Amino acid sequence: MTTSPFIRPYRPEDRTALYDICVRTGHEGGDARHLYDDHDLLPSLFAAPYAELEPDLAFVADDGDRAVGYIVGTADTAAFVERFRTEWIPRLGGRYPDPAGPLLTADDQMAALLHRPERMLVPELAAHPAHLHIDLLPGHQRAGLGRALMTRFLSTLAAKDVSGVHLGMVTANTAARAFYDRVGFHVIPVPDAGELTYLGRTTAGGVA
Repeated sequence: MTTSPFIRPYRPEDRTALYDICVRTGHEGGDARHLYDDHDLLPSLFAAPYAELEPDLAFVADDGDRAVGYIVGTADTAAFVERFRTEWIPRLGGRYPDPAGPLLTADDQMAALLHRPERMLVPELAAHPAHLHIDLLPGHQRAGLGRALMTRFLSTLAAKDVSGVHLGMVTANTAARAFYDRVGFHVIPVPDAGELTYLGRTTAGGVA
């Protein structure tokens, strides 16, 4: 009997799938494995710390066999930044030292970001204190799972009395931008945002 994909809370046994999904969608929505020598590095910034530090805001899309997508985030970016520095970086046990010289590789660039969690504190985003990351494997996109994950996440934030959420996306990822537009996000102007576009929305009203 075939099981239709469904949304459920993240479980510790989803860790391998979480890391796999993150790196396989980490380059403008596509596979990033060719860019990094260490395939755990990207998930160590953008997926695992959320699942570990705020598991009540971590949900997966399950196809009946394994997680094929996830949404993770934090209700309070400022508090998360503090915990990232004091709790998460030490958990990595020095596996990714802060590069001392020029950032010559993609691994160097991500390792440098890892040691600068304060980069998440952007004044223009203060009215949207929560933030999120969402990813789905390519074969499971455009099937309603992204919308279902977003609905679950937003309703959980609303139940915590969190009024607004933001995200930062690579501007070149036009497919992701189209999805965020459809689920009610709008641009938040941030000067000198580089390759990123910041989007936000309220947690009220659900996903249209």
